[in-house]
Amino acid sequence: MQCKPNYKQLFSIACLCLGLAACQTAGLGGNDFDRNAGSSDNIASLNQIIAQKPNDANAYNIRGTAFGRSGNYTEAIRDYSQALALNPNFHQAYANRALIHKKTGNLAAAIADYNQAIALNPSYDVALIGRGDIYRRQNNTQQAILDYNQAIAGKTRDPRAYYHRGLIYQQQRNHTQAIEDFTFALSLDASNPDAFNSRGISYLAQNDMRGALGDFSNAVKMDRRNYRAWTNQGIALERLGDYQKAYDSYAQAKYIKETYSPAVNGMNRTRKLKNQKKT
Repeated sequence: MQCKPNYKQLFSIACLCLGLAACQTAGLGGNDFDRNAGSSDNIASLNQIIAQKPNDANAYNIRGTAFGRSGNYTEAIRDYSQALALNPNFHQAYANRALIHKKTGNLAAAIADYNQAIALNPSYDVALIGRGDIYRRQNNTQQAILDYNQAIAGKTRDPRAYYHRGLIYQQQRNHTQAIEDFTFALSLDASNPDAFNSRGISYLAQNDMRGALGDFSNAVKMDRRNYRAWTNQGIALERLGDYQKAYDSYAQAKYIKETYSPAVNGMNRTRKLKNQKKT
């Protein structure tokens, strides 16, 4: 007879789904640069401005952002560096250059630039959250939380400070605090399906199936190709014994990503369980 998987097994699978997703949350300023804002026409206009005002640090900073948005990271670094040569106290340019370093994987240089930005402006939430994100990716959770806390103490309205701190609390199995942070992040930006998915996992840990299913449902409505959220929805439904709907959710996840083992394994389990239920 096929035995039902226990709660710990299913929760571990959900955490696996989260862990894979959490690695992808860090982008430039929370999101990748809008490449449309880095169009050739925009850069050409900025070239004219700099030709007229070659000592304008802000103009270089703006053009650096345009280059960053267009994916020309070498030119972006060059412009941010020129802005800082003209104005060594330009904390925004340090943070912007750090974003490019982070995007290109030069994390040591990114931290150095964030350090400079924070030294110039200790309450600058963009730099605090950016540095916290790097520390989190490096599993230096203590330093990451300190940076998020400082940004939050400064009344930041950036949802990443709460969402990413929530991920750390969740990793530490402090699900009550994680849910609180995810909820506040969603109050600032309710368009993030990963925040719904993450909060759903913490609800699952607390055996709050209604909360978990509500969040997983929101996640897949917002992002129909979110195979992790589909899989987690399947886990919650499987926990409730609704094996047919669980199977359907796993199948949807597998349709999106055929090799995703949590979905494949979930389909195999629930296929057997729903057949047993019929007999």
